[in-house]
Amino acid sequence: MKVLFVCSAGMSSAIVVNALKKEAEKQGLQVEVKAVSTQEFGEEVKQGWDVAMVAPQVRHRFDQLKQEADAAQVPCELIPPQAYTPLGGPLLYKKVIELAKKS
Repeated sequence: MKVLFVCSAGMSSAIVVNALKKEAEKQGLQVEVKAVSTQEFGEEVKQGWDVAMVAPQVRHRFDQLKQEADAAQVPCELIPPQAYTPLGGPLLYKKVIELAKKS
């Protein structure tokens, strides 16, 4: 599964990316995860991602990001703040799987 994260600069999600990878590994699912900035998102979301997740710090841009994801036919959702932590892997994994099933 390919998961695209979007955050302010594309770097602050590193801890969350690792938490998701760790939880996916525990669940036996191989994931490719990439974090990009809001400026990169529009082009990157067109590159065959399964889901896109929006970090809490850029939620004010969610509507625009969701439109770009919808145009690329990629399901997109906000990351709950409680999942955007080093310990948030299980909750984030659950949200990613739920979102992927919707597509």
